[in-house]
Amino acid sequence: MKISNCMTTNVQITDPEQTLQDVALMMGRLDTGILPVGENDRLVGMITDRDIAIRGVAEGRGPKTKVRDVMSTDVKYCFEDEDVEDVLHNMGDLRVRRLPVLSRKKRLVGIISLGDLAMKGSAKETGKALGGISQRGGAHSQTAH
Repeated sequence: MKISNCMTTNVQITDPEQTLQDVALMMGRLDTGILPVGENDRLVGMITDRDIAIRGVAEGRGPKTKVRDVMSTDVKYCFEDEDVEDVLHNMGDLRVRRLPVLSRKKRLVGIISLGDLAMKGSAKETGKALGGISQRGGAHSQTAH
């Protein structure tokens, strides 16, 4: 099965110049904990509720802090035409629960979550990915910065 068959396609994008308060309100309204950050029609980062808490509030940054000051810029992604099993394996290795999904022209077309994959992917592969994701540390650990 391809990622395009199970990804979320209705994805909202934020701007790196928006404030943490704006993004937190947006996340609450959308009932999500992650937003892609786009600039000049390109994906330039991702911001999570955890980024706001750990890189924002915990470091004494206020609600008017810009998204670009706390977002992750080393964005890992997958392509919409990749196989679910390959992406699950990659998510486990990267220790991430969500990935932006790009077209081969590198345009954002969706987001895939471990939950999306659990619903439509292989239970065995989803379990392996969760095992990898649940390991401490990794490139996207908040304490690795």
